[in-house]
Amino acid sequence: MKTKTTFNWDFLGISSATICLVHCLVFPILTILPLGITHNPTIDLLFASIGFFAVIKIVKKATLLVSSILVLSITLIFISIIIEIILDVHTYLIFIGGIGMIVGHFINYLGHKKQE
Repeated sequence: MKTKTTFNWDFLGISSATICLVHCLVFPILTILPLGITHNPTIDLLFASIGFFAVIKIVKKATLLVSSILVLSITLIFISIIIEIILDVHTYLIFIGGIGMIVGHFINYLGHKKQE
């Protein structure tokens, strides 16, 4: 008997948000070391784009609480990236948004586990 496997967008969202958050927390420490590494906001934009794609897929079927958390979080992340690109100022909005993304995806994942 064949079983249909479906892609879990929560895993993509949780992993992308976690990797992004680790990147945002560890990278400033790496810039202190004389390795010649400079920060590039396009990396943040790449993580945000992956997260945005996962958010779009999840918001269609998620509860109002999860949808609100995810939309607010991805908005904070994009605002932080735009501020960083235009004004060259690193804000804490990206950390708040990253934590919100992890929490939102995790709540959504737990909601799916309860339904099974």
